[in-house]
Amino acid sequence: MTTIEINKTYQRIVGRLERKELKSAFDELQGLIAGTGEYGFQDQLDQWQNTYKYMLHYRMNGVQDPMQEQIYNQVQAACYELADRVKQRGLAVDSPTSFYSQRRMQRPTSLRGLHELLQNSRDIARIKGNKEGKQQMEEARAALFQYVWASGFLSAEEVSELRLILRDEELPTNIGCLLTSALLLGLNEFFDVTKMELLFDAAASREPEIAVRALIALLLMLYKYRRRTHLYPQLDDRLQALSETSPTFTKALLQITLRFILARETEKISDKLQNEILPEMMKWNETLGKKINLKDLTPEQLSNEMNPEWQEAIFSDSGLAKKMTEFSELQLEGADVLHSTFVHLKDYPFFREISNWFLPFSIEHTALDGVPKSQDLTLMDTVMEASFMCNSDKYSLYLSMMSLPESARKMMLTRLDGQAAEIIQQNKEELLGKRSQTELIAGQYVQDLYRFFKLYPRHLDFDDLFAYPLDFHNLPVLRPFLSDEGSLSTIAAYYLRKHYFQDALTAFARLVEKNPEDDVLFQKTGYCRQMTNDIAGALQDYLHADLLNPRSPWVIRRIAGCYRTLKQPAQALEYYHRYETLQPDNLSVQISIGHCHLELKNYNEALKYFYKVDYLDAESHKAWRPIAWCSFLTGKYDQARHYYGKILNDNPNMQDYLNAGHTEWALQNMIQVIDYYQEALRKENGDWNKFYEQFEQDIPDLEKAGIERDEIPLLLDEVRYQY
Repeated sequence: MTTIEINKTYQRIVGRLERKELKSAFDELQGLIAGTGEYGFQDQLDQWQNTYKYMLHYRMNGVQDPMQEQIYNQVQAACYELADRVKQRGLAVDSPTSFYSQRRMQRPTSLRGLHELLQNSRDIARIKGNKEGKQQMEEARAALFQYVWASGFLSAEEVSELRLILRDEELPTNIGCLLTSALLLGLNEFFDVTKMELLFDAAASREPEIAVRALIALLLMLYKYRRRTHLYPQLDDRLQALSETSPTFTKALLQITLRFILARETEKISDKLQNEILPEMMKWNETLGKKINLKDLTPEQLSNEMNPEWQEAIFSDSGLAKKMTEFSELQLEGADVLHSTFVHLKDYPFFREISNWFLPFSIEHTALDGVPKSQDLTLMDTVMEASFMCNSDKYSLYLSMMSLPESARKMMLTRLDGQAAEIIQQNKEELLGKRSQTELIAGQYVQDLYRFFKLYPRHLDFDDLFAYPLDFHNLPVLRPFLSDEGSLSTIAAYYLRKHYFQDALTAFARLVEKNPEDDVLFQKTGYCRQMTNDIAGALQDYLHADLLNPRSPWVIRRIAGCYRTLKQPAQALEYYHRYETLQPDNLSVQISIGHCHLELKNYNEALKYFYKVDYLDAESHKAWRPIAWCSFLTGKYDQARHYYGKILNDNPNMQDYLNAGHTEWALQNMIQVIDYYQEALRKENGDWNKFYEQFEQDIPDLEKAGIERDEIPLLLDEVRYQY
């Protein structure tokens, strides 16, 4: 079997198991063993298949066995694990992915030996404090990361040693941080319940940086393997135990869930920054220069303070102020606003070592030895503590500074040092005031993970965890901790604000089950359905909300709008009239009432409302088109001509020329008819099919205006001859 065939067969096995088609899964597994030549697994396959057959035999013969469900789960779990093992053996030699490449390059070692090396390196670095000691520590922790990441199913001895490393409080915190990331990457390749249990150990750590990272890793893996984790009841037990020992567990789950919702926004924010905010800033600077004629100012004048009113007025007029405010709010919220800034700063040798993508930032790393350690460079010290920058980006910033010539680096640091450091420090204080330590750590780690899965040179070798919805609150195993009204309301509101309407609907629907008398919840579910184009469903929710609270103008108008969209103008009219009693001067509703009458062919009644709108809002010209068309339909051709004359002088479209032509035809002004139809055709770039598609819809109205059907093809041919 080729690597592609092995992977396809494996995916089929997983699919069979997820659908609980165990007989088919056994058959596929037999094919995988034969195809890879790994017959050492045959006995295990036979054993579990026989167990399953016996279970079925007893079940079909009516034998009640209280252990039956447990055995069934064990057989499924064993099939998953056996498929994983056979796949690993089959890909071990030829797979080009990073995981298997690392396994082939892995030097023979042991976790105990790595643990001792870490302890020795720590002592050398602490006693001597020299570069050699630090380098040894860095190499040892990278080796640990690679060992754990590229390991197979962990043995009991390996699990025991890893627990000792996690509990070794004398080791630097970054060891535990890297270990959790290595477990995450290893689990991302295949499921191993012992690695999951190690993550639970790490999540119980007294070090917040380790605990939060481990909890994030757990949530990601519980989500990825959501269709098989129920086969391991010990995971439920560990989750429950973790919640009981941590009073902030539920809050941490909620905060992490929100961080991943924000991560969905990263590409949109990057696009907005690159295509809107930065070009607008450049345009603003250029405009400001022209406004105040910078070139004509003398050096003395340039040194004087610029009138703040100039900047404020131009800044406001440009629309940049609103964009910058929005950008600042996103940053304070914890959104990843710096991804696009550092996307091209990940090609330094430092990032060739995979573990460095997950390494907590430290100025003491030997890769940063080229950065001057001056007390005057407060900016760099402040950046190190900046909570809005993830660890990966901090390393990028330092490494990019090192790549500059010394003179350029000093000049840049001198210019940035004072004011920029003050801004960063102020921003840091604002963030710390608004967000908890757990939230800050989670935000940075999620961004570090995002950088890895999107920017690592061989990121395509890894299953991109950010491609999953990651709606943790919908996982059965996590529902008990995220089903309270407060958590669900926060998640639902977050989705709604970010325009993830289907996700918001799922959360709001669960809230409706808890609060069936809350009209606002039905308003929100209705709005979510409307925004996902389920108009009929939205209407039902709005009607339910109206039943609970019949005095909401917003709901009444939404109901009317839904009926109009569903082509039920009579029902829409009923609700527009209800809205009219609440807000009689709302011209938008007046024109909607007119349109309902138009759709019901009550043309004279429609004209009354359109006249009213035109009289009360003569500047907007909103009512001209419906007045003109209703006038044509009611035989008031001179009035229709009058309004179409005004419309054609005010940015007309194809339909305007077409309707004006109809009017002239009713008045038998044939030369003008042909001119207007030709203009309509030009608006469609000469596409006769598009023109005729629109024209054909109006033939019944032309006949009612007294135009003989036999005349129509003759005139249209004349239009085509003259075009």
